[in-house]
Amino acid sequence: MAKFLLYGGKGGVGKTSCAAATGLSLARRGERTLIVSTDPAHSLGDALGVALGGEPTAVTENLWAVEADPAAGQEQYERIVRALAAEFRRAGLDLSEADVDRLFEAGFVPGSDEVASLSFFLDYDADRWDRVVFDTAPTGHTLRLLTLPDVLGEGLSTAMQIRGEVRQLVDRARSVVFGPAAFWGRDDDAEDIEAFRADLREVAELLRDPERTEFRVVLLPETLAIEETARLVERLRQFAVPVETLVVNRVLESAETDCARCRARAESHEHHLDEIRERFDGMAVQVVPDLGPEAYGRDALDELAERLRV
Repeated sequence: MAKFLLYGGKGGVGKTSCAAATGLSLARRGERTLIVSTDPAHSLGDALGVALGGEPTAVTENLWAVEADPAAGQEQYERIVRALAAEFRRAGLDLSEADVDRLFEAGFVPGSDEVASLSFFLDYDADRWDRVVFDTAPTGHTLRLLTLPDVLGEGLSTAMQIRGEVRQLVDRARSVVFGPAAFWGRDDDAEDIEAFRADLREVAELLRDPERTEFRVVLLPETLAIEETARLVERLRQFAVPVETLVVNRVLESAETDCARCRARAESHEHHLDEIRERFDGMAVQVVPDLGPEAYGRDALDELAERLRV
C-alpha cells in the first residue's frame, strides 16, 4: 500500500467508516498510522469514539486521528496574501492594508479547508507515520483539494511575475534618483512566498506519484452514485491522480426468501455490481456488505476492515 491512502466519493457513501476501519487495521498490524479528516462536517471522531481537533490525538496503540482546521488554512492563506501584498507595495503598486483586509472580512476564504488539508501531506510525510489515511470531503471539496496545488501555484507564479516586472521598472527609476542607496534596507517577503510555492509543487508531485499515493473511490450500488463516480474517476485521471480501486459499500448480498422487498433490493445491487464491473473494467472492485442499521462502533469497523483488503 502507498503511504498516503485517500477515500473519496459523494456524501453519505461511507468514506469515514472506510477510513476509520483502514486506520484501525493498519495500526493493529503495527504500522504507525494517522487518519486525517478533511471534511468540513467532521464525523471521524464519532466513528472512532474519540474527541478530535486540529492536532493528532491518540486513538489506540499505533493510531492517531486529526481533523483539518479551516482556521489554520485561513491563517496560512492570509499570511501568504499579506506577504504578497507587501511585495506589490514595495514594487510600487498602491495596495493598502484596508484593501487586503477586505479579502477576509467575509470570514473564511474559499478553499480554507483545502489549504489546511494540504499541510497534512507535507507536515506528516516523515518517519513519524508509516501510513496516512485521508477521510476526504464529498466530491466537489475533494476535487478542489486535489487541484489546489496547481491552481494556487499558477496564481502565485503569475502574481510574482507581475511583481517582478513592476519592481524592475520602479527600481530603475529609483536608481536614477538615489543610486545604490535605493536598494538598501529592503525587507523581502518573497522567500516565504517561494517556500509556499515549493510546498505546493511537492504536494502536486506527491498526489500524482503511485508509489506514494492511492485514491480509492467509495460508492453505493445505485445509479446516481455510479454516475458521480464515473465523473470523479475521469477528473482524477485528468490530473494524473492514481485511482485503481472502487469500494462498493452497503451491498445486500443475500436476502430472506420471505421478504420480497429485500429480494428486490439484493437483485438491484447485484445488477448494479455487474454494471460497475463492466463500466470500470480494469479497476479493482472491493465489495463491502451491508452491515445493517446497528453497524456502529469498533466491532463494525473491524468487520468492515476485513472486507477492505488493507
